[in-house]
Amino acid sequence: MSGENELILGIESSCDETAAAVLSGGRKVLSMAVHTQIPVHRLYGGVVPEIASRSHTERIGAVVDEALKSAGVGLNDIGAIAVTCTPGLIGALLVGVSYAKGLAYAANIPLVGVNHIAGHIAANYLTYPDLEPPFVCLVASGGHSHIVRVVDYNRFELIGRTRDDAAGEAFDKAARALGLLYPGGPEIEKLAKCGNPNAFRFHAPFNEGESNDFSFSGIKTAVVNLLHNAEQKGEVLNKADVAASFQRAVADTLTMKSVRAALREKSSVLALAGGVSANSVLRTRLQTECDRNGIRFCRPDMRFCTDNAAMIACQGYYMLRSGEVSGLDLNPSAAEFLSEGR
Repeated sequence: MSGENELILGIESSCDETAAAVLSGGRKVLSMAVHTQIPVHRLYGGVVPEIASRSHTERIGAVVDEALKSAGVGLNDIGAIAVTCTPGLIGALLVGVSYAKGLAYAANIPLVGVNHIAGHIAANYLTYPDLEPPFVCLVASGGHSHIVRVVDYNRFELIGRTRDDAAGEAFDKAARALGLLYPGGPEIEKLAKCGNPNAFRFHAPFNEGESNDFSFSGIKTAVVNLLHNAEQKGEVLNKADVAASFQRAVADTLTMKSVRAALREKSSVLALAGGVSANSVLRTRLQTECDRNGIRFCRPDMRFCTDNAAMIACQGYYMLRSGEVSGLDLNPSAAEFLSEGR
């Protein structure tokens, strides 16, 4: 079991951010260092796995050194290393896991393999010092859309998930159809500020049912079809209206499903996590509906919304406390999602 003030080094390399952070006691952030690859991948309209892996290899040493230096500590001061081991791009994960294993071996300190989705959930602990399980959490990002029952710090139960595209993935695809840059979420949100969210009705019949699961493929396809049909007819659409209407459809779906799930679970808290949690319309809609239903709404500070190593260190701290330590034979997995009891 770790001490209350033990220093944890977190390493995150699951996709297109090379990140490191140092935490004290699981919730006090001493430093965060991030190298983003977005400018490179933007040229291709999305993440290129091979380019991502090579960039991680080139940058990870400098990023970790920056995090340690900013925290004013050395590797010998670190009590454990937490690293994202699943899910994500396998090549990118291999870089982070391999580097973390080398550091753990060299310093003879514990290694903890962390699930990336659990890390996103833990980002809320960094913003709310008093937050403790159990609660319900909506995880919405480029690759994941889940409603999770957080039973304990290291125990999760999946109670809802996307049947097709993740919310962030739908944002990226709709943005591409609108001629916007990658990543699509921030670009659509920016354009939508000038649009009418009631101009078009985008919906998927599946989302009107009672299931906790989502479907975003139909909403995204409706946008693509609208744009293609208008182009074929020589009509000019207000793209800001399209962006605003699409954003509203996604935010409404996520809000309705997650708040209803929290009520069904009789949870007094609904938390939000993942890259899409930075969307201001979604945050406002969830806050409004939670207030209306007497539910406490928690969402991470903006710096903890996208991929970062502080959330990985935080989750690693609680795993270390319960004795969940990995060996040097730790292997990454590209698609190991949260499951019953874990």
